[in-house]
Amino acid sequence: MTNSIAILDFGSQYAQIIARRVREQKVYCELFPHDAPAAQVNAIQPGGYILSGGPASVYAEGAPQVPDYILDSGLPILGICYGMQALTHALGGQVDPSNEREFGVATVKVTESNPLLGAVNGPHPASPKFEKQNLGEGQNEFPTLMSHGDRITQMPTGFISLAQSDNSPVAAMGDLARNYYGVQFHPEVNHTPSGGEMLRKFAVEICGVTADWTAESIIESKVEEIRKQVGDKRVLAAVSGGVDSSVAAALVHKAIGDQLVCVYVDTGLMRMNESDEVVSAFREHLGAELIAVDVEDNFLGALAGETDPEKKRRIVGEKFIRIFEREAKSLGQPQFLVQGTIYPDVVESSAPDRNKAAKIKSHHNVGGLPEDMQFALVEPLRYLFKDEVRLVGEALGLPEKLVWRQPFPGPGLTVRCLGEVTKPRVSRLRKADAILLEELSNIGMIGKGAETSQAFAVLLPVRSVGVMGDQRTYQEAVAIRAVTTSDFMTAEWTPIPHEALARISSRIVNEVEGINRVVYDITSKPPATIEWE
Repeated sequence: MTNSIAILDFGSQYAQIIARRVREQKVYCELFPHDAPAAQVNAIQPGGYILSGGPASVYAEGAPQVPDYILDSGLPILGICYGMQALTHALGGQVDPSNEREFGVATVKVTESNPLLGAVNGPHPASPKFEKQNLGEGQNEFPTLMSHGDRITQMPTGFISLAQSDNSPVAAMGDLARNYYGVQFHPEVNHTPSGGEMLRKFAVEICGVTADWTAESIIESKVEEIRKQVGDKRVLAAVSGGVDSSVAAALVHKAIGDQLVCVYVDTGLMRMNESDEVVSAFREHLGAELIAVDVEDNFLGALAGETDPEKKRRIVGEKFIRIFEREAKSLGQPQFLVQGTIYPDVVESSAPDRNKAAKIKSHHNVGGLPEDMQFALVEPLRYLFKDEVRLVGEALGLPEKLVWRQPFPGPGLTVRCLGEVTKPRVSRLRKADAILLEELSNIGMIGKGAETSQAFAVLLPVRSVGVMGDQRTYQEAVAIRAVTTSDFMTAEWTPIPHEALARISSRIVNEVEGINRVVYDITSKPPATIEWE
């Protein structure tokens, strides 16, 4: 890899979003802990470095610092928030606590023409190519997100102030000769509408990285990686029914053809008619060998009496592996297992290669795998975001219905059936979920191009009193959830029209036996996660 950006994570809650926004510019990047070995970071042959934000203060004991190999590289550097402060500190500038902290949306004004933010009143003398990006009179201000309690009080030698805000005299700075830049704000978040363009300018125009990270290039590179990893060995693909596992299997099949055999496990924890749809789609469109295994009783028996969400995920993870090990024996013991692990799974599970992030929950295919499993994992989507996965799926020729199906967690309805997982409760949840998806589909709120990124029902471990047919009822409650997101790292709840909510509620209560109450989850991520468990 020669066209890339290396992002160093100093503990920012937005570090993954930086990576996502850079990739939106069709530039490949990878995210590393700030103290990752130089050889590991430089293995991607970056054209420049981005230093993320973080919660520390540079003057605090033990605060993370900019590694020497980055300063010695001679490559462009962009520091964001704490990254800007760490760069200042490393180069001999001064950072101090501010009496006027900035948290929230602020207006930043560009004061000097520069390659990162654009020209104020014409092109910068040293950079005439930016003439077409002239912000013009009265157009050199833009909104952005600030989140800091420290400020730059003395810039390092060679730097000039490029922008300011009401509470930050140095909201952006740069050493144009060395291509070192720092911004106190967060260009990666949606609160900074022009942030994507700033990141593009840094990566493409300042670092000289080619913007060629497309679905086609992803497929080409992943096919090469897969072939190198598995050689001429047989490979088993774990197909769960979700888009991630489907695209992973399709990608591996493109790489190795008949060396791949797919196994679909019907756990009894799938959505309405899902098993039939998945089996049909794979046999008609993928062309790979597919074995369907019905193990509903096996999974429900293992989950009996368990209510702890982490333990439920681990039970499902181990059961999957044991079943695949059993199938592998009948297939001549393939050495490799394909999983549809994607980047958000890795981040939330705090995998070893993302050890600076707090563990949110164990994903069954990351933190829930048994240590003694007999497979080497093939995870071609491990560092892709959900929308990248869908683009790859479309480029591979998978049907739209499969690629754009509602996201579905690997553990299935296990994590949406809060409390004990039993056959009657799962049946209840499955019917309620089908009603929700049908109604949202009817009004165009789900599917390709729709506002809603994910929607589902959750069966709650509580009962409430109701009145049905002049009789008292004491039955379970269902929560419905709909979110909008571009990266599945953050998400906003999606407003469902009141008329649709009324229809959904009425249908669930009247058509699903055992449910007498419907509630609507309007919590964003964060503070919540998208799934309840």
